[in-house]
Amino acid sequence: MKDRRKPGIDGDALTKIDLSVSRETRERLDAYVTLLREWQTRINLVSPATLDQIWDRHIADSLQLHALKPEALRWADMGSGGGLPGIVIACALAGRSGAQVHLIESNHKKAAFLRAVAVALDLPASIHAMRIEDAVPLLPAVDVVTARALAPLRDLIGYGNLLLKKGATGLFPKGRDYQSELTDALQSWQFSYQLHDSITEPASRIIEVIFEPRDQPR
Repeated sequence: MKDRRKPGIDGDALTKIDLSVSRETRERLDAYVTLLREWQTRINLVSPATLDQIWDRHIADSLQLHALKPEALRWADMGSGGGLPGIVIACALAGRSGAQVHLIESNHKKAAFLRAVAVALDLPASIHAMRIEDAVPLLPAVDVVTARALAPLRDLIGYGNLLLKKGATGLFPKGRDYQSELTDALQSWQFSYQLHDSITEPASRIIEVIFEPRDQPR
């Protein structure tokens, strides 16, 4: 995809990834960024070093996951932290019938932030303030399970395998060491996969994981 970003204009990272969003979605994202900056003064929601590049490093990076599965309405975000990518995806899905994003975050201060954002922006988001291992068995079937900057791929598949076995697709952004993480995961799990280029980090990939009905841990 071509880089159409206009330098110096906050938020134009969205055009960088050729992703057009509605005015309503953009307004929600703007409001989310404002709330995140406000709460960041009290809670460490994102790395302070990345705060000035929040649209490039976080918003656009999260939106590209939704762009891969735009038809998916039911998502589970494991280890949501400051809401990346879960809140961003919920912003994109707001107003769509049947949309629901489950955000799992065991840190109660961060979970409080997620709830505040979900209420303030009227998002189709449910916040689960508990450990991933405890939350996943309680969730209904979803279309996509994801996690960003949480754990190695092998462990992510372990955390989300109950959802993957029910038919969910896994979308897991990974850095330049994605190939070694993939090799390691394939030693523990049987799954089909597809690699997608990251349109925010050229050396990174998004690993799409699909369990076949017969797939089991090795």
